[in-house]
Amino acid sequence: MKKVILLSVVFMSVFVSCKKEKEMEESPISSEEIVVVEEAASEECYSAIMKTDTVYMSLKVKGNQITSGKLSYNYFEKDKNEGTLAGEIKGDTLFAEYTFMSEGVTSNRQVVFLKKGNTYVEGYGDIVDDNNGNVIFKDIKQLNFEGNVVLSKIDCKM
Repeated sequence: MKKVILLSVVFMSVFVSCKKEKEMEESPISSEEIVVVEEAASEECYSAIMKTDTVYMSLKVKGNQITSGKLSYNYFEKDKNEGTLAGEIKGDTLFAEYTFMSEGVTSNRQVVFLKKGNTYVEGYGDIVDDNNGNVIFKDIKQLNFEGNVVLSKIDCKM
């Protein structure tokens, strides 16, 4: 009789233990238990000063995406144009759409910068209108990065 009771107790404890493990496997994870580690956006700023001309660029980058950015060209005796950047970084090259205001008109154009160390060199090439009012490069592979706009990394202005 003692053996039967002992076997019953062992069987019940194994059954209860297995049932609890199964419940634990099936129970959903609460939102309090989920920890999401999100990559912080970094801010980078660059400037080029060429005699009386200046170019300034600020970027907020998260991963390879430019979450926000600003670009301004201030050429001597010409209207200043400044606007926003949106785009991405592929390898050592920044591809962005530059939406800017110049002479009271809002325009869009593609900009491409090649990163060399702590600098970004602006790319130039043949451009076309994409029929949506945007100016884009005709052939990205044919861009020239030998221009005089070389933006050096600087401390970001607050």
